[in-house]
Amino acid sequence: MDLVIRDAHVIDGTGGAAFRADVAVDGGRIAAVVREGGGPRPSGRRVVDADGLALSPGFIDMHAHSDLALLRDPDHSAKAAQGVTLEVIGQDGLSYAPVDDRTLAQIRTAITGWNGGAPGSTDIDFDWRDVGGYLDRLDRGFDGEGIAVNAAYLVPQGTVRMLALGWEDRAADPGELARMKQLVAEGLEQGAVGMSSGLTYTPGMYASDAELTELCRVVAAYGGYYCPHHRSYGAGALRAYEEMVALTREAGCALHLAHATLNFGVNEGRAPALLALLDAALAEGADITLDSYPYLPGCTTLAAMLPSWAAEGGPEAMLARLRDDATAERIRRVMEEEGADGCHGVPIDWDTIEISGVSDPGLGDHIGRTVARSARERGEAPWATARRLLLADRLGPTILLHVGHEENVRAIMKHPVHTGGSDGILHGAKPHPRAYGTFPHYLGRYVRELGVLPLEECVAHLTGRPAARLRLPDRGLVREGYRADLVLFDPRTVAAGSTYEAPRTLPVGIPHVLIDGRFVVEDGRRTSVLAGRSVRRHPG
Repeated sequence: MDLVIRDAHVIDGTGGAAFRADVAVDGGRIAAVVREGGGPRPSGRRVVDADGLALSPGFIDMHAHSDLALLRDPDHSAKAAQGVTLEVIGQDGLSYAPVDDRTLAQIRTAITGWNGGAPGSTDIDFDWRDVGGYLDRLDRGFDGEGIAVNAAYLVPQGTVRMLALGWEDRAADPGELARMKQLVAEGLEQGAVGMSSGLTYTPGMYASDAELTELCRVVAAYGGYYCPHHRSYGAGALRAYEEMVALTREAGCALHLAHATLNFGVNEGRAPALLALLDAALAEGADITLDSYPYLPGCTTLAAMLPSWAAEGGPEAMLARLRDDATAERIRRVMEEEGADGCHGVPIDWDTIEISGVSDPGLGDHIGRTVARSARERGEAPWATARRLLLADRLGPTILLHVGHEENVRAIMKHPVHTGGSDGILHGAKPHPRAYGTFPHYLGRYVRELGVLPLEECVAHLTGRPAARLRLPDRGLVREGYRADLVLFDPRTVAAGSTYEAPRTLPVGIPHVLIDGRFVVEDGRRTSVLAGRSVRRHPG
């Protein structure tokens, strides 16, 4: 055997009771799980004493924004140090495949705030155009050796719409719809595990339910799942959840609700209503899962808060509207008085909008301040500050939205179909701490300190259940024959190190992380191992 992990407290990812065992690894897979007193103890070329440590499957981040970080940063300790061994990227309907030259330039501008990589930057060679090419690029990684952790991909519906009919707010004609269905099918054939949408982001939000249903029929035909950031997490949130449930049931498609929560004052204490909706659908046979992060603030780009009509035509058209005083005043009125669709139908409160990152270092004095505070310091109205930032940084600023509710977060994470997702944006000077802390925060804060979930149940939410959603036949459990994607952590000390003040601080209490039986974290330090590859849709 290559490795034996001796006397581990095994939490196997099923939700069942933990047990003491020796776990042997050989050839990148789990070769034996020998329970205490269950037979001869395995021997190996290397033995790790795991007495006092929990051994679990590697954590699966069901909602990640590492689309470019995986190609830019071989270390990628933001995720590897948390015990994440697989990320699902291509989220919120916007990513970098499939594209052509025109849409690649547009998407790089549109989601600079999420990933960097603005047009003109040269840190990544965008040498792919389709999903298969992007997945091949992940496999090559750095100097042909791979990437830090594994990655699965969702076909981004907004990018697909961009390719088929641009940034226009109108219904697709039959030819355009056929083209979108073809692009989704090609992406799934090339290895994507499903399709994502960002229905408060342009141009994906311009799609009707009928259009989305037709695309979901394609996803269902390939055994994939639909992962929508739905039309509202604020006013109308429950109606938006109902829409996604009805749409996917009509299409016969599995549904995974992205960063499922209820935010803003209008939704305080309303998680039970959401869970009742989901329970009723599940009882009727719907295939539904969801993910959430264990924090209150959300995170996105400042540009995403604007009304959707301001973005029609693409990033350059949005910048032109912001430059025009009359149009900018119209945008302000909608945002502050009516509630823009980009702000989930809720009039914006600039005291809840904190600048977390900018592309231009010269604008760094705004970071860590709310828009309202920056405006007060400059003696101007909040919209004047926001508008100036959007123009000066070419739509680049990222924000934290302080709009969450603790009781909603706790109620949702306890649901049996819940999984963990960081929604971690790694770009920017002061990212959300969830990017570096989601998984240890679940284990330390919500398991050990608050007792919201039993440890075995929480681990199942982070491992076995997401693997089942992804239809991975050999990941997500500590079981013989499965991939040796494993985490050793100390249940007594595991905790997120990241905070709002120091968001890039690494966690504690996770000494070892393995991918395919290779140590990517050893004795609490990131090794040089690049064991990650693309994880493609399983055809079964």
